[in-house]
Amino acid sequence: MDALTSILGKINDALYGNVLIIALIGLGLYFSIRTRFVQFRLFGEMFRVIKDETGTDKKGVSSFQAWTISTASRVGTGNMAGVALAISGGGPGAVFWMWVVALIGGATSFVESTLAQVYKVKHGDTFRGGPSYYMDKALNAKWMGIIFSILITITYGLIFNAVQTNTITVAFNQSFHVDRFWLGFAIMILTGLIIFGGVQRIANVTGYLVPIMAVIYVAVAIITLILNITEVPKMFKLIFENAFGIKEVVSGGIGAAVMHGVKRGLFSNEAGIGSAPNAAATANVSHPAKQGLVQTLSVFTDTLLICSATAFMILISGEWVNSSISDGINLTQNALNTLIGSWGGPFVGVSIFLFAFSSLVGNYYYGESNIQFYTDKKGLLNVYRVFVLLMILFGAVTEVPFVWSLADLFMALMAITNLIAITLLGKIAFAVAKDYITQKKQGKDPVFKASSIPWLKNVECWGDTKETDEN
Repeated sequence: MDALTSILGKINDALYGNVLIIALIGLGLYFSIRTRFVQFRLFGEMFRVIKDETGTDKKGVSSFQAWTISTASRVGTGNMAGVALAISGGGPGAVFWMWVVALIGGATSFVESTLAQVYKVKHGDTFRGGPSYYMDKALNAKWMGIIFSILITITYGLIFNAVQTNTITVAFNQSFHVDRFWLGFAIMILTGLIIFGGVQRIANVTGYLVPIMAVIYVAVAIITLILNITEVPKMFKLIFENAFGIKEVVSGGIGAAVMHGVKRGLFSNEAGIGSAPNAAATANVSHPAKQGLVQTLSVFTDTLLICSATAFMILISGEWVNSSISDGINLTQNALNTLIGSWGGPFVGVSIFLFAFSSLVGNYYYGESNIQFYTDKKGLLNVYRVFVLLMILFGAVTEVPFVWSLADLFMALMAITNLIAITLLGKIAFAVAKDYITQKKQGKDPVFKASSIPWLKNVECWGDTKETDEN
């Protein structure tokens, strides 16, 4: 297992140290420029559209529920264990590069989620869609969609869910001395009760969990900062000094800071990976750009709010300096114990349970949606559900480094596939964004019709369109 983990680590270093850093930051800047920095220019609009209910009727998933599904998947172990791992591996400067990935990635998230809305398909009273669908319908590359659908099903439904359960059981074992196997078994049963209920049940569960857990966790972080207000300027100085190699600490200075910041930032906010578009496509809204904006807000919520909360508490505590802890979550628990007393560790344990459990059901849905891309056979879907539950149990008892390395590899492969697609299809998202802004300037609540973009083809859910033969 150690040898395999080492091999995976070398492959991941090559992918994240070269390919993904250039692709994510380069494309993020390109999308930002082409959309005239939509992630900043329409920041206020994000809060308005998130309140939108269904676009044409009261059936299906609302804009807010789609936001909670994607945020549930984003807000998980990456926000607590992942941030700790970034600081352990890349020093405080990694936090800065996580912010950069989020701010630039906001435009990438807008593009991919808008595309998902444009090419969504009707599924009973709900919708489904995502990268597999726009690869098929817009690029006429169903083979590419199938590859992506397999990658995301394995990555999110299986591997990432093992990561989530692993972090829950490690945290609870340290704080409450709960046996990892039996806790994993209980989580498996609870998850099964939800995932066999369909997307509406998933939307309902995440709709309750996500806002509650985020508000409580950020509130504790704010209180911690207030109690240690004199240390805050030093903390920000530490982050910026290490971000640009002014001080070289931990694993080689700026190079390590950038790589770990990008890797853990990508794992946490998921901009460009192609996961959130699956949730974006479920929303019943009047214009595709609305979900583009909502999912951009989800990126900011994840990284700028919740990841920052974790990073600030770890840095102010000083626990990161001499820590040899490799699994991340224990470092976060120790930091809270130092700052707020003995109840800090248990608080992290409960928080990670809520964060990671919401991710379990959100991750599961991404796999379900992509299995339905190439087959409607319920038998295969039920087989997938069983494997999801088994991986939850596996993650509860396995070793941490191997699970994280495997997750990083599959996430990189997903991201590369999706980034190729959205680079080729970016002009569609730019045209849709222009249509949205034009209608806003006219004082309208934007309503999209495919016929407003004459060259748009193979669109199912937006009125008049040109149809071409599907391959």
